Amino acid sequence: MKHYLQFNDFSADEYAYLFERAALIKGKFKAYEKHRSLVDRTLAMIFEKASTRTRVSFEAGMYQLGGSVVHLTTGDSQLGRAEPIEDSARVISRMTDLVMIRTFEQTKIERFASCSRVPVINGLTNEFHPCQILADIFTFIEHRGSIAGKTVAWVGDGNNMANTWLQAAQLLGFKVHVSTPSGYEVDEKLAMGGNGISPSSYQFFSNPLDACRGADLVTTDVWTSMGYEAENEARKTAFADWCVNADMMAVAQADALFMHCLPAHRGEEVTAEVIDGPQSVVWDEAENRMHVQKALMEYLLLGRQDA
Repeated sequence: MKHYLQFNDFSADEYAYLFERAALIKGKFKAYEKHRSLVDRTLAMIFEKASTRTRVSFEAGMYQLGGSVVHLTTGDSQLGRAEPIEDSARVISRMTDLVMIRTFEQTKIERFASCSRVPVINGLTNEFHPCQILADIFTFIEHRGSIAGKTVAWVGDGNNMANTWLQAAQLLGFKVHVSTPSGYEVDEKLAMGGNGISPSSYQFFSNPLDACRGADLVTTDVWTSMGYEAENEARKTAFADWCVNADMMAVAQADALFMHCLPAHRGEEVTAEVIDGPQSVVWDEAENRMHVQKALMEYLLLGRQDA
């Protein structure tokens, strides 16, 4: 049994399989062909953080695979009434086949997984967002081919997305240019689990324009993630120069893509000209959450499939 709690949980070979499998599953979806590999399987979705894309992509995806879904929040379960998370894990994993959790601290999902009898998927934590980067890389492959040897520019907060990009770069052989305001840098030790980061996969730039120079992909996120709302005004001031705009895209490669995990605030972390422009693939990126997660759920429950 495997869990998917951070990007480093899988090998490069496993990702090669997942991207190939996601392409097959998406192709069937677009051709209105059924792909019902998880008939009679049940996914439990646990939300401590609100969601649009995570809920829709997992729920619709599981139904399309022939399975069913149980949706839980802290307000309608014992998770919000001080039951130890380990006890919840022991109960929920006896009644379902797979669990997806979207929560705050990474330690919560790790504690749950340690007592679960079924695979657990990280739908988002404060520290990591592996399903989103899985979708982002699949989207890049669809539009530009292999990401190996390419450069990704991360502009903005050194958050869960930035942490996961660093893991992916080291594992899959590409480079990340990171630019964050002072005080909002990536925690390298957290991102890499205490392991060193190869200089070939990561470089920091104090100027976001320099980070975008020559990049094959420019990507960002909101300045204030869920759980940090009290810092919103301070962050608006600190991040004022970290808005992805036409000038930043102009110094990237001519065919560079723009991505954003959404929801977006036009005029803050990105201009409308960029996110709604021809280089933006944010809607493909959002849809692809569903396709890669279908491949992920299938792999966790059935292993590698040939058909």
